[in-house]
Amino acid sequence: MASVIEIKSQPTAVQPVDVATYLRPGTLTLPVLPPLSLYVHYPWCVRKCPYCDFNSHEANMSDVMEDTYLDALRADLEASLPLIWGRRITSIFIGGGTPSLLSGAGVDRLLSDIRTLLPIAAECEITLEANPGTFDAERFALYKAAGVNRLSIGVQSFNDDRLEALGRIHDARQARVAIDIAHRHYQNFNLDLMYALPGQSLSEMQADLEQAIAAAPPHLSVYQLTVEPNTIFAKHPPVLPDEDAAAAMHDWVEQRTAQAGYRRYEVSAFAQPGRECRHNLNYWTFGDYLGIGAGAHSKISFPHRIVRQVRFRQPSTYLQRAAGRQFVAESREVTRNELPFELMLNTLRLTAGVAANSFAERTGVPLTSIEPELNEAERRGLLVRDHVVLKPTALGMRFLTDLQTLFLPAHPGGADTHPRRA
Repeated sequence: MASVIEIKSQPTAVQPVDVATYLRPGTLTLPVLPPLSLYVHYPWCVRKCPYCDFNSHEANMSDVMEDTYLDALRADLEASLPLIWGRRITSIFIGGGTPSLLSGAGVDRLLSDIRTLLPIAAECEITLEANPGTFDAERFALYKAAGVNRLSIGVQSFNDDRLEALGRIHDARQARVAIDIAHRHYQNFNLDLMYALPGQSLSEMQADLEQAIAAAPPHLSVYQLTVEPNTIFAKHPPVLPDEDAAAAMHDWVEQRTAQAGYRRYEVSAFAQPGRECRHNLNYWTFGDYLGIGAGAHSKISFPHRIVRQVRFRQPSTYLQRAAGRQFVAESREVTRNELPFELMLNTLRLTAGVAANSFAERTGVPLTSIEPELNEAERRGLLVRDHVVLKPTALGMRFLTDLQTLFLPAHPGGADTHPRRA
């Protein structure tokens, strides 16, 4: 089944760097800078799910000081401005954690601070992740008034037994209430659904998908549950459907979503026409993004180099460092050798593939640098190409990891493992 390749390096604390060091001549020549998105991370949850490997931390919400964290986010953004000066934000994603724990006033303040400090595109997509266990109509109306124009709702399942096995804090009734509230206040929203859950049968999975389709969300994200390292499920593995059962579920998702009018545009994302997630599309097409908040990742392009940053992961450390305006735990320049793989790692997740001319535009490296790898991918039937596009085949989408691995450099560095967002 398709999965994401992860490459990690050890973070080391860094001091703020003079922007002039990024603007000096380097090994790349980027003809144009890509679009820029903003990601805001809210790290707290009511309860940590046993499968979750995101940077989320269980907390007594009465102990979480909302204003203190919002102060830190503004300071983080202010400290980052020299790196993105004058660039317009095309999408904003508020993820977590459970950012729907923020008050309406808190989201209003956050977006007001962002608008004060950054030029925002008039059509900017502003998404907030929401847990059905935190929904109430008044709060989500306030989010809409503050400027949020898209929700991403973590339903995962409509089966109470499966939700309990996943450690979710909501039940199926709350999921349906959340969807009803979303329909009343938002024209655009996503539903997250998972399959191959502990004890799940094909018929149960089909019932989940039918309920999700009946809810008529403009966008669906459907993921296979995978057991990730450093999670509770990794320490205490649940009994999951076998590979054949999971493959049957995957095939059903593809077939049924297409019948219902959803186009699969990314390995796990399905959308009604025109409702693709702009934030995710920018990420998958190797656009730039500034990440603020505990543990957030950034990818920022300059005329002669591309830089990745990671914020301090632990919320307590992040807040302590904020006092000294030190937010970045790791900053590294992506080497010329790594860039072809990094671009292909992302763009090959898209069913439409990548425009051939965007390869050099986004990496500063000629497409001929990966000619042997492209030839091998074609020979294996994993990729098709012409002078216009590089595109994974149906086989390539099914065996995505095998396709991506063909472009792996001999000495990989630290490709971003940006969380799945929709």
